[in-house]
Amino acid sequence: MTSDPAGTELEQSATTGDRYRPGYELVAEQLLHYVADEGLQAGDRLPTEQGLAEILGATRNVTREAVKVLAALGRLNVRKGAGIFMAEPRSTLAEELLTHFQPTDIDHVVMLLDHRRLIEAETARRSASLATPAEVRAIREGAERSIAESKVDNVNEFAEADAQFHKAIAVAAHNVFLEASVTSLRRYAAQSDLLVFHGDVPGSFEVAANQHLAIAAAIANGEPELAASLMEAHVDTTRHQFERKLKDRMFNFDRTNDRLN
Repeated sequence: MTSDPAGTELEQSATTGDRYRPGYELVAEQLLHYVADEGLQAGDRLPTEQGLAEILGATRNVTREAVKVLAALGRLNVRKGAGIFMAEPRSTLAEELLTHFQPTDIDHVVMLLDHRRLIEAETARRSASLATPAEVRAIREGAERSIAESKVDNVNEFAEADAQFHKAIAVAAHNVFLEASVTSLRRYAAQSDLLVFHGDVPGSFEVAANQHLAIAAAIANGEPELAASLMEAHVDTTRHQFERKLKDRMFNFDRTNDRLN
């Protein structure tokens, strides 16, 4: 962008339809686009007010007001004498609740898997409609890798292949919020895998891998409802296997305690 010497366009108000928009609001919007284009993350430092004004083609006064607005919204952090930084995300109620997630509590795990079923079914449905040829290839590669790893029964390698497959589907859904949700849910599920099964998985590698292949085929064939249905069945299988193995573990733990007593 080139700077407007007179600063008239952004210092004056603007109207979009019937809505009055002050100049600082327009600059705040432009600044958010700039942040996204630059790929700035929490803690990253932005240019000075003057630098931002030049980049955005606004006056320094209007830029300052825009920065204040975004700071009030929790998007920017202005540190006196240090500069302007991307703010750390504020904790939401959902995030606060998830800090109390109990990875060894079967009720918590079932609720987590129920939520995962909803989210991942939707990513599969959208992927079947929106995936590009390159994204379809990435999904197939993840599924085929999981098949290969299921045959050698390597827990760590299969876990990586599983993560690759599900992430590829989430990316192909073309919705950053769905993608972030899938990543977050799988991170919480990994806590249970580690604490309850010591890094093992609750079910059969082979069953999961074959389900991956079927889901990948539905996405490749552009069948959104089938893809969603297969993903639901996949998560349901994981849930049933998890419940069974967790109950077996608890039963064995109780028997051990009885012997010790």
